[in-house]
This record gives sequence, structure tokens and C-alpha cells, in this order.
Amino acid sequence: MDIHKIRDYVQRGEYKFSDHAVKRMLKRSIGRNEIEEVIQSGEIIEEYPDDKYSPSCLIWGHTQRARVLHVQASLPPLVVVVTTYEPDPDEWIDGKVRR
Repeated sequence: MDIHKIRDYVQRGEYKFSDHAVKRMLKRSIGRNEIEEVIQSGEIIEEYPDDKYSPSCLIWGHTQRARVLHVQASLPPLVVVVTTYEPDPDEWIDGKVRR
């Protein structure tokens, strides 16, 4: 997946959130602006080419307030934020590498 393509879609506002992502954002107090910050400054750390609905990837990044988040996004034909969360240190090394 191409992070630059995903960033272009997000910058133009051509993306949406899955119902699951909205529920998780509310539960975890993650704002839309934080999602955009992570996508614009982050990096793809995993790819899921055979994901259920369309290929997706896991983006690691941090917000301007230094909050580390993961954002799972799918593409094509439209960028969809599938879910988002703070990586669990018991499962991730520095939030980037699975244990």
C-alpha cells in the first residue's frame, strides 16, 4: 500500500469511518484530528492484502500531543478508517513491532 496515496485522500477529505471505527473512537476518546495527524505523519507497519472487505494496512504514528496511535485503513476505492487504538505495550515494542 502507498502511504502517500492514503495521505492524499485524507488531505482532500475523501475518506470515511467504518461504524466500528466510530464506536472505538468514542470509547477511546480519539478525535478525527488525531486520526488525520497519525495518517499524515505516520508510517505503515503492517499490510493486510487479503483483508475481509478490501486490502488494508496498519499505520503507526503520533499526534501533536505525542499520543501514539494505530490506525487501520483500507484502500481502494476509498480510504476507510477501519479501527484505531493505542497500542498495548504488552503486545507491541515501541508501538511498532509485534512481540
